[in-house]
Amino acid sequence: MHRDQRTRAVVAPGIALTVALPLLTILAGCNKAPEPKALEEIQTRGELRVVTVNSPTSYYLGTHGAEGLEFGLARAYARKLGVTLVITPVANAAAMQVELAAGNADIAAAQLSADEAWLKAGNAAKPYEQVEQLVVYRRGETRPRGTIQLESARLAVRAGSPQERVLQKLKSTVAPNIEWVGTAPSSADPLEDVESGQANYAIVDTREYSFAKHLYPNVAEGFTLPATRPAQWIVRNQAPDLLRSVNDFFDEIAHSGLLATLSESASGDARRFEYLESREFQAHIAIRLGAFRQFFEDASTRSGVDWRLIAAIGYQESHWDAKATSPTGVRGLMMLTEETADRLQIKDRLDARESVLGGARYLALLKESLPPRLSEPDRTYLALAAYNIGIGHLEDARILAQKANLNPDKWQDVRQVISRLAEPDSFQSLKHGYARGGEAMQLVDNIRNYYDILTRMEPRDAPMLPTAAEPQASSKGSAPGK
Repeated sequence: MHRDQRTRAVVAPGIALTVALPLLTILAGCNKAPEPKALEEIQTRGELRVVTVNSPTSYYLGTHGAEGLEFGLARAYARKLGVTLVITPVANAAAMQVELAAGNADIAAAQLSADEAWLKAGNAAKPYEQVEQLVVYRRGETRPRGTIQLESARLAVRAGSPQERVLQKLKSTVAPNIEWVGTAPSSADPLEDVESGQANYAIVDTREYSFAKHLYPNVAEGFTLPATRPAQWIVRNQAPDLLRSVNDFFDEIAHSGLLATLSESASGDARRFEYLESREFQAHIAIRLGAFRQFFEDASTRSGVDWRLIAAIGYQESHWDAKATSPTGVRGLMMLTEETADRLQIKDRLDARESVLGGARYLALLKESLPPRLSEPDRTYLALAAYNIGIGHLEDARILAQKANLNPDKWQDVRQVISRLAEPDSFQSLKHGYARGGEAMQLVDNIRNYYDILTRMEPRDAPMLPTAAEPQASSKGSAPGK
């Protein structure tokens, strides 16, 4: 297919092919080197190499493995090519440019907007998204509603960022008096400057804000700037066939709707399921629990985990829907990844009995992987958090707790810091990078509530967990992982 496209590309319209084409071919062969065949190289090696950064909008290890919009897009493109995706996160844009220019990566993907530095490292694919730029302000202050208000305000933006280039464009067109303070790329988030009152406003991507807003409760949306910025991939040099293929890929997924689906599922506002109130949960107990109760009880016998806790996890994950499937590929009543199912020898994730047993065994394994000194109920609470974000991210959270002079063996202490797994100042220095720690915290809280309701409806002699309302004592403990 690509060879045919290249042949057609050198044919000028309106020329008699029987006479002109041979002559043009001879002249082209004399004056032009053969076009590099990057796609053939990729397919021969069997790998698509993508360089990115660890960030919530690009790539991170999330609830069920790798997540992020750029990861989802790169995985879809690798599948189209029939090769394995090898994605490598590096520290920053400069490091990405080095990798791309050196030929160590085929594509750079991280919500990029091509500028002079990027065009030296590679070639820009056409934009797949126009990212809106949001002006945010501090709650309680005057809400900004137009660019004219920016000209007399303390404005924060990250130095060298696409947002700064948007402001430069505004200054040269509609807002000549606009000024701003550029924070260094490694310093605090501009949102923090607004939160602390050091700046009146900040300019941020709407996608980035969807992930960061829960970290800054005093920051609110003002208005959207008229200028957007393009998000695009950068393809390595001397790979025109790869560039054409990437552009064709984005045309295809825009037409099929896959691009919109991936974009929506990768938003910080997206939830796999809505958190229901306890009254609604009780209604679902009457309607759905009976069909799966025996599976929960059988899994309890085989795993040692209380069936009510297994049921509470299942409800949190899928609302007791045996056929549930998420955009990221997790499936079944307990929403298992393919990797976890293979590890637990679960052949069919959509088989409710197998899914419930797999989820129960997985929680039991997570509990066993925690240090022996941990006591209940903290061992279970911490394992539940790991069920959501993975054991590696949980260890990062326990390290944060210890650094904050809290007890890493107590869930209530870890709970105080786990949301910081989403903060750049924290996750950039952690072994496992970004994670939606706030989501894990919410999951544990929800499961405790569901478990409490199930236990109150059918009490046992010695409930394995306290009710959600019971306070937990906090004290210093030993280092995580020991």
